[in-house]
Formats: sequence, structure tokens, C-alpha cells
Amino acid sequence: MADYILKYYQELKDGSSSAGQLVISAYEYIVHGLQRKEFFYSPKKANEAIRWIQKNCFHTEGDLATKPLRLELWQKAFLAVMFGIVDRKRKRQFREFFLVIGRKNGKTALASAIARYIWKNGGFGTRVYNLAPKLDQASLVYDAIWNMTLIDPDYIRRKEEIEELRKQSHGKVDDSNLEKHRNTDLYIAGLNSTVKKIAFNAKKADGFNPSLTICDEVAAWEGDAGLKQYEVMKSGMGARGESILLSCTTSGYINDSIFDELMKRSTRFLLGDSKEKRLFPLIYMIDDQEKWNDIEELKKSNPNLGVSVSVDYLLEEIAIAEGSFSKKAEFLAKYCNIKQNSSIAWLRSTDIEKCFGEELNLEDFRGCYCVGGIDLSRTTDLTSACIVIERNGELYVFSHFWLPSEKIDEASAKDNLPYRAYIQRGMLSGSGENFIDYRDCFTWFARLVEEYEILPLKVGYDRYSAQYLIQDMKQYGFHMDDVFQGENLSPVIDETEGMIKDCRIHFGGNDLLKIHLLDSAIKMNSESMRKKLIKVSANVHIDGTAALLDAMCVRQKWYGDIGSQLAN
Repeated sequence: MADYILKYYQELKDGSSSAGQLVISAYEYIVHGLQRKEFFYSPKKANEAIRWIQKNCFHTEGDLATKPLRLELWQKAFLAVMFGIVDRKRKRQFREFFLVIGRKNGKTALASAIARYIWKNGGFGTRVYNLAPKLDQASLVYDAIWNMTLIDPDYIRRKEEIEELRKQSHGKVDDSNLEKHRNTDLYIAGLNSTVKKIAFNAKKADGFNPSLTICDEVAAWEGDAGLKQYEVMKSGMGARGESILLSCTTSGYINDSIFDELMKRSTRFLLGDSKEKRLFPLIYMIDDQEKWNDIEELKKSNPNLGVSVSVDYLLEEIAIAEGSFSKKAEFLAKYCNIKQNSSIAWLRSTDIEKCFGEELNLEDFRGCYCVGGIDLSRTTDLTSACIVIERNGELYVFSHFWLPSEKIDEASAKDNLPYRAYIQRGMLSGSGENFIDYRDCFTWFARLVEEYEILPLKVGYDRYSAQYLIQDMKQYGFHMDDVFQGENLSPVIDETEGMIKDCRIHFGGNDLLKIHLLDSAIKMNSESMRKKLIKVSANVHIDGTAALLDAMCVRQKWYGDIGSQLAN
């Protein structure tokens, strides 16, 4: 029976090693398949790979840089399946591998070690590809392979021997079996063996004949392009009897992607409802999402906990995640491997409620400097503007809304909101008849100056706003600054969220603005973890939030120049 595989399986069953049910199911499939002789185990092939990797592969970054790669039991068991489980023809049983594992659990180091082993020991004409949407992403594993080579004592010794022979002979010396780095690839001339990094390009990939393809962070691969590229590389494996397609990733946010496809295939396989024979999925995921902040549960998604990722580090990340919906979503995806929808609720209702209270009075802020924000909707929909005034380190927000006068009742029925009550309370105005008259927004800002001597030093606006309004504002004397409501607002979103959580922003009694804040969501970029403001659902409004972020953006952008005035 397979040594590392059986040992790991026994530890999973008795609880001395932790993993979720999906991992246990994967090894149950292997153990039961061996017992039924559906496939077989070659200890020679498995141990050869494991020994070579531990002898010739190294950490290339962090505190362990240059230290030998010491494989944990879960890694040895995975390699034993990859190289040691064979079919009746003594060829590798599994060709597709799907490894889903928490961040900082040695994913890149393991993938790089596998790639280096196959590059060196895969035989004449070996082709290894590191694939990602962009070349800089594909470089992560590629660079690690070369850096491992440079610190391998065997490589250093062979290179020194060649140099010495070259000095003694004063001529050519055969270095064809020495690893080299060219502009486009890593290669061993004597074996005609190469390692290349490639970015998505389905047409160029048609001619590839990979021995190994490493698909890095497939959870970040965009839908259709990622699906097509994966299938191209998979189809290119047909000419080789033992090609491997290895996908390594943490979870992510992108929907309808190759990650989703592999998850569907993998779970169907693990549940026994599949005819898959060449796929081996290893999905380290917590079983109970309610225990996402429990270290014992997190061991299931972080098999290297205590090795490459420390308990203290996870505890710090948990503390951050417990205070923020968006950070919790990131933690669930990257450390629990619970795939998140790309849109998530932004602010806790309890945090929002703390920032609302008694009505604010403009008269109390007479003579103050401030910043402003405008979010202009379609002319038949809600429009919002606001100002943000600072006093004693606290921010006070005055927000106003407009709806077409003839559409107020229609909007009330559609949105199930008492818009006429909001008009009576002074937070909403009718504008025009069937279309917003944007001059009303200009008049609101002009009134702040003329009646209350409240002076907006900068006014942020959505760059798609009506240009005649912007021109009117500029001609009056307002300093206008366009704001793109995209991922560039991530620092502004973070600052605003922090100030709301600390109750340093005060919104008075503006219930309409409260609804817009509650209906705001964040779309996370799974690669950069940058954020974008979106609606929590298609039929709600977030114009008030957008105007607030426009104001907060110009405040953050220009604070170095006007901060002393804004402090009032």
C-alpha cells in the first residue's frame, strides 16, 4: 500500500491531520481504488520525485530563502498521487490536478518544485509551461524555478567543474546538460528541455505539446478567455502519454470561470457522480463557514499552518476581518477557500446607525470651508449632491436629492419609499417635470455660499456628468474635479469605511442617505483586491453614497493643499 498516501489518510481519519471533507473524500477515492486494483502504486516513482525535490529544490523568498524545501506529509501524499499512482500500463493515472489551498501555504514553491523536477527528469524534449493571463503573473513560478536552480549545490558544483575544465582546456567544453537561462525560456540543450512562461493567447497555444502546464491562480482567470485557454492547453496534452495539467489557486470572486468549471467537475467527481478517471482534485476548504474565524476549522484550508503560515498571522487577519464585511469576504476567499460572489455588502447596519442621529443644521456651520460631491443620474432618476464639513476632527455630511416632479409618486411605488415625506423633511426636492433640471443642483450649491457662507473648496463629480452643469459651476467660481467611480476609489472607500466604523462621520437624520448606504456594495478585484462601489441589487439606488465618495475623494486628494482650511 502507498506509504505517504496511507499515512496521510490515516491521520485525516483519526484527526491528527486536519482537512475538510473534500480532501478526505479525495484520499478515500485513492485508497479504495488501490484496494480494488483500479490503479496501482509505484513507490519507486513516487519516492524518486519526493527525494529529488527535497534534495534539489529550495525556498526562494521569505525567512526560509535558500533553505531546502522540506515537504510536509500532505505535500508528500500529493506528490505520491501525482507521480506514484499508475494505470495498468504503468503510466500516470492522473493527468489533471486541481489544488485549491489557502494563501501562504507554499503553493508557488510546490508548483515550482514540480516544474523543476519534470524539466530536469522528464526526458528528451520536455516542455514545461507556466500559464497565466499576463506574463508578469506567469513569471512567479517561472522565476522561482530559475532561482531554485541557482542555489542548488548540484548545479553550482557542475557549473564550477565546467568552468574549471574550460580554463584547463582553453577551448570548448560540453555544457549541454547544464541548465541555462535565455531571454525567452529556461533550457537544457542536451535534453532539448525547456521551461517557458506564456500569457493567454489561444491561437499561439494551438501548437503547444506540453509535458507540464502550470495554471497559476485560476480563480483570477476571467470567464471565457480563461476557459478557452485551459481547454487549448488540455487538448495539447494528447501527444504525450503522461502530460500533467496542474492548476494551483486560492479561491476568488470571478463567476462563470474555469475555476467554477473545475470546482463543478471536482465536486461531482468526489461525490462519485462522474466518469472522470484522469482528474485528481485536492480542495482544502473549511467545512463550516460559521466557524471561519476558528483556528481549528482553519487548519482544514491551511495545511501548512504553523509551517509557512503562522497562527499569529492568521489571528491578526481574523481580527481585521471581524471588523469589516469586505475584509471578511477576502478572508473567506483567500484563507477559507469559500468562493465569494463578486459583490458584497459594504457596511454593517449597526455601524451606519451609529452615524445617524439628530438633524444637522446648516446655520451651525456658517462660514465653514468644505468639500462637495455630485452624482448625476439619468435625467429621469435620482440625483444627489452633498457637502462634507470637518470640525474638531469629525466630519458632518449634508446630503440632498432630486427626483423629476411628475415622477415622484411613480418612483415611490417602484422603490417602496415615501419620497413625498422626504420632500417635507427637506432632504429631497422635485426638479423639472419629467426630467431632472440640473440647474437645481447648481442652485443648491450657490445657496450654501450665498445664504450660509459655506464655501466648498473642491467639488468632485462623476466624469459622465452633464457638462453644462459643470461649466455653470466653474463659471460661478467652484473648483471642479472629475472622479472616476472605479477601482481607483479603493483608498477612499477604505478611509470612509474606517471613519464610519469609528463614528467620525455624522449624517444627521437623513434617512434617504441611510438607505443608499445600506444598499451599497463593493465589487472586489480578485487579483489586486481593489474595490469598486456597486449596488447590492439592480433595483436599488446608491446615488447618495456615490456623491459622498466623490466628496471624500477630492478631500483625500487635495488635503495636503487645503487641509488647514478644511479643518475649520
